[in-house]
Amino acid sequence: MRGDSTRSDPGGVSPPARVEPVPGEPAATATIAGERVLLVADYHAGYEAGLRYDRGVEVPNHGADRRERLLALCDRTRPDRLVVLGDLMHSIGDPGGAERGELEVLFESFPADLAVTVVKGNHDGRIETWLDESDEIDATVDITSGGGIALGNLGVCHGHTWPEPAVLETEVVCLGHEHPCVRLTDEVGGSRVERAWLRGRLEPEPFRNRPEYEGVSWLAAETDPPRVVVMPAFNDLVGGTWINVAGQSFLSPFLPTGVADGEAYLLDGTRLGAYESI
Repeated sequence: MRGDSTRSDPGGVSPPARVEPVPGEPAATATIAGERVLLVADYHAGYEAGLRYDRGVEVPNHGADRRERLLALCDRTRPDRLVVLGDLMHSIGDPGGAERGELEVLFESFPADLAVTVVKGNHDGRIETWLDESDEIDATVDITSGGGIALGNLGVCHGHTWPEPAVLETEVVCLGHEHPCVRLTDEVGGSRVERAWLRGRLEPEPFRNRPEYEGVSWLAAETDPPRVVVMPAFNDLVGGTWINVAGQSFLSPFLPTGVADGEAYLLDGTRLGAYESI
C-alpha cells in the first residue's frame, strides 16, 4: 500500500511512504527514515476481564496468546519500533489487575532494543500516567494523542477523533478504531465474518470546512489527497464494523464519507474489490 506522490516535511523531502501488510496477520510494516516499523491496532489487553465486568460474560483469557502472536511478529519482521494505533488496553480508565498484569508481562517480553510508540485510543484512558508510575516496566514508551502524529511521510492516528493537521499532510494515513470486517455469504446461504483491511484515498469533503485544516495543502489546491489504510483489529475477539453490510454505522467521525474508492482486502491478501459491493 503506497502513496502516489511524495510530500515534503519541515526537514526536506521524505522518501515515499510504503505500508506493507504482513501476509496472514492484522499487522503491517513500514520503513521511516531508515527505521523499520511494525504497525498494529486495537490490541485491547484485558478484553476478557472487561467482558466479565461489563456484561457478565465468562471468556477464557487469551492474553498469553495475544502476547505470543505479537512477539512472533516482532521476531518475524525485526522492527526497530512498534507503533500501536490506539487501544493497546481495553479499560477506559486505569487498567485493572488482570489487564495491568497482561501489559506488564507484554512490555517485559519485548526485545530490549525495541522502541514503542502508542497512539492513544479512546480505550487507553490514563495509560501515560500508569506507565510513568509503574515500577514493573523499564521500556521507554512514547505516548501521542489520539489525533496522531506524522512519522516522515506516514501519518498515524487512532480514528476515534479528527486527526491532527500534520497527519493529513503525509502521503499515507493509517488508523485503527474501526475494526473493519466483511460478512461473506456463499451460494447456499452460509456466511462467515472475516477481519479485513480497508484502503482508499481520503475524500476532501469532510475535512474542508473544519477550521483546524485551513492550511492543509491538498484541501487548498488541486493535488491528490493522501491514501488511507484502516487496519484490522489485532485482537480477534473484539468484533467490528461490517463494512459491506448496509445500515452498519462506522465509528470514526470522518468515515465512511472520508474514504474515496475504498476497497477491502482479507488478511491473506485477497482483494475483494469495492467494499460497498462485496
